[in-house]
Parts: sequence; structure tokens; C-alpha cells
Amino acid sequence: MKSSNSILQPSSRRHFLQTSAAAVAGASLAGQGIVGNAAESADYPLKGKLFKTLKIGMVRLEDKEATLTDRFKAAKAAGFGAIELGSPGNDVDEVKRAIDESGLPVDGSVCGAHWSVRHTDPDPAVRAEALKNLTGALRETKAVGGHTVLLVVGKGADGPEEEIWKRSVENIKKALPLAAELGVAIAIENVWNQFCYDHDGDATQTADKFVKYVDEFNSPFVGMQFDIGNHWKYGSMGDWIRQLNKRVIKLDVKGFSRTESKFKKIGEGDLDFADVRKALAEINFHGWCAAEVGGGGPERLAEVSANMDKAFGLA
Repeated sequence: MKSSNSILQPSSRRHFLQTSAAAVAGASLAGQGIVGNAAESADYPLKGKLFKTLKIGMVRLEDKEATLTDRFKAAKAAGFGAIELGSPGNDVDEVKRAIDESGLPVDGSVCGAHWSVRHTDPDPAVRAEALKNLTGALRETKAVGGHTVLLVVGKGADGPEEEIWKRSVENIKKALPLAAELGVAIAIENVWNQFCYDHDGDATQTADKFVKYVDEFNSPFVGMQFDIGNHWKYGSMGDWIRQLNKRVIKLDVKGFSRTESKFKKIGEGDLDFADVRKALAEINFHGWCAAEVGGGGPERLAEVSANMDKAFGLA
């Protein structure tokens, strides 16, 4: 795709990511029988639509000599259909070798240093470095077959909301021609960064500002990697998903307890996963969901995979 087509109607965003997700998921899961048994039912409306991935940092093997291929194989054995890298900074040849030897694809990456080198920073030199990190992540992700780059856009402490909103949008837009050319989407994550929500507010907040922020880019190559656990403290995650709708191109997941005010294992706590499942079915979500919880070795990874199956009705 030529860079001149980088600004397209948001309505095509979901189609682009669904097509990409289906291609990768089909290749990685067909051998496990998941795609072939993806008949939709009232009890499991997400089976065959939502596919499991995880952050590479969650795969922690005791063998100090373990290779990247070993880590990929461990994730696959635990039931994951893909893996998410930190980027840029990987050895692309090593990653490709791990993919070939394990049969586990890379679905996307997390842009490195986005917390410390921010698109909202008042210093233009820092914003230029943030853009360099983002474009590097886009190129590297494409090189290993991924389709999304997760991005934390900045931090509310960098200035008044109106200013950091404008700064970050202007800076990130500079990466859109490349994102369109490569076919790799920028997936904005909702995090506790004091931006687009009231950090000291209650649990009645909506996704209004996130909707407006994503729409400011007017591009199918910018959407949300919506973290289901991060904002349960601030609002109904089912309703946020319904509001964001086609803007949700990927998911992150962890558990959370409002009662305890702390993150939990997937499915633990009081997060309303029943409504989340319903909302995802309503918006016809197709794509990857990345576990973002404490990792470990084979047993822990299998536990996380099973927790996702239960939370989303995938078993």
C-alpha cells in the first residue's frame, strides 16, 4: 500500500485487522483443531474469533541456556497461538529462526521505551526519539510477520490534557505513512498514565475520550489494544468495549479486584468477564488477546492459557 493511502476511513480498521488476524491465526491454530471446531454457540460466542497470545517476557524458563526457540516452543506447548515481542532491538534472523523451528508466529510487538521516551513530552528532541522508536518497531514487527505495535502514547504529567493530546497526535501521525506502507497497525493501550480518564475518579467513567483520541487519527492503522483489566477500576469494561467498537483491534487481559484495588490472575477478582464476553460478541471482535500477567515456566504458562480459556469461553 502506498503511503498516500495512510489516512482512510476508520470503518475499514476492523476489516484490515480481522483479515490479518485470521491469516496468522489460521496458520498457527489449524493444526490444533481450533479453527476447524470454531462453530459458534450461545455458550461460547468467542470460540474461533478470539485467539490467545502473550508477552515474550512472561516466558521464563529455568534453563539458563534456553534459546528464543525454546521460549517460543514453551508458549506453543502451553496453548498459545502466537507471541508478542518487545521492539525494536530484536535480532530479526533469530526471531525468524524461532518462528520456523517452533511453528509459533509473532502477532505483534510492544514499542520499547514508550513510558520513558514519550510522544507527549514537551521536549521536541524527546518526541523525535519516541517517533524513531515507533518507526523502528513498525519496521521490525513487519520483518518478523507481525501486524500490530502496542503503544503507550504518553503521560498526563507532561502537561495540560489539551497540550499533550495535540503533541502526541501530531507526533504519532508522522508514523502513519510507514504504518500504511508496511500494513502494521499502531495499537494504543489504555494504561494508568493519567490520560483520557480521571485517575482519581470513580468507577462510573466512560471511554468517550479514548474514542475521540483514536478518531483524531482518522486511519485504519490506529486503533486500541484494549486492556480489559487496566480500567475496570474506572468503569464498565463491557460498556467501554461497546463504545470503542471497531476501534478495538486487539486485546490485553489481566484480572482486577475493585474490592481489593489490585491486579489479579485472569478470571480472578470481580471483573465482569461475562459482560466482557457479551460485548466482544456484540462488536463482532475477531483477533488476538494478549495475556499480561506474571509469567513463569511451562506449568505457569499452561495455567495462564487455561485461565484465558475459562474467562473467554474458549475451551
